[in-house]
Amino acid sequence: MDVKAKVEEIVTKVKSDPKMMEAFKNDPVKTVEKLAGVDIPDNIEDQLVSGVKAKLTAGKLGDLVDKAKDLF
Repeated sequence: MDVKAKVEEIVTKVKSDPKMMEAFKNDPVKTVEKLAGVDIPDNIEDQLVSGVKAKLTAGKLGDLVDKAKDLF
């Protein structure tokens, strides 16, 4: 399984659906399993959840930086 590609796929789905974003916040492991559509081994599941969290956080930080630029 290409973990990086799967992370990108899941991030896109989570970002595009507010209900999915809420589900991810409440139970990231279950949401990743659901969005992946296949049974994921535990060690890869942890990588996916961590990767999705990192991407979502990075996106929020980028938005904050862009807003801060507008102030100057």
